[in-house]
Amino acid sequence: MSLETIVDLQRHPLSDASFRAASKQALDHDGVLALSGFLQPPTLAALVAEAKRNEDQAFFASSTHNVYLTPPDQRLASDHVFNRQVISTKGCICDDRVEEHSPLRQLYNAPAFQAFLCAVLGEVALHPYADPLSSINIHYAPAGKELGWHFDNSAFALTLLLQKPEAGGHFEYIPKIRKEEESTFGFVDDIEEECLDDLNEILDGNKDPERLEIEPGTLLLFKGRDSLHRVSTAYGNRQRILCVLAY
Repeated sequence: MSLETIVDLQRHPLSDASFRAASKQALDHDGVLALSGFLQPPTLAALVAEAKRNEDQAFFASSTHNVYLTPPDQRLASDHVFNRQVISTKGCICDDRVEEHSPLRQLYNAPAFQAFLCAVLGEVALHPYADPLSSINIHYAPAGKELGWHFDNSAFALTLLLQKPEAGGHFEYIPKIRKEEESTFGFVDDIEEECLDDLNEILDGNKDPERLEIEPGTLLLFKGRDSLHRVSTAYGNRQRILCVLAY
């Protein structure tokens, strides 16, 4: 399968210098880049069918965590941002369960796709994730599932939305809430440097986030180390299905 059968290259000319430059400018300015209609419709349909075909292999789990995805610290009050807990619930298929000839693997390994990502992200090269189970993951969020507020530990996240739920399941974020020089913080010794008042307002529901209305087939690049984000609770009989590509 060629890249042009997977990606709409007329709409998203990955090798075009001006398209790369505009994409990089948008990501640098907004911290997020959403390329709607990235997947060709037949490929999107095939990936949804593949995800549904293998859903019985998904591992579902529920956990609580703070926004930094780090353990709580008993030296601080229970209502301190560092100790406040949110809920994340989802199902996941890891790389070893993704089909051998899946279009996801062909996209992930395509030199033209990686070259585009390097140009937009300012990277010299991309390599498979150190954890071999994490390179390609498929996430399932049936009704009642959500992804709580958090910062990413990685410099960027790359996702493909395959299916929207009937309601909810919105990607919400607070852009660039952490200063760039603070983006590796999140440990208790650094908390005075963080925007604690803003984080409390968000966790209390007193600050409205930005919301991306993402349609199936959209490629999303997101700098989640600096921007707090979540996926709201999904509702209805049609679940949310998302692919995560990690380098």
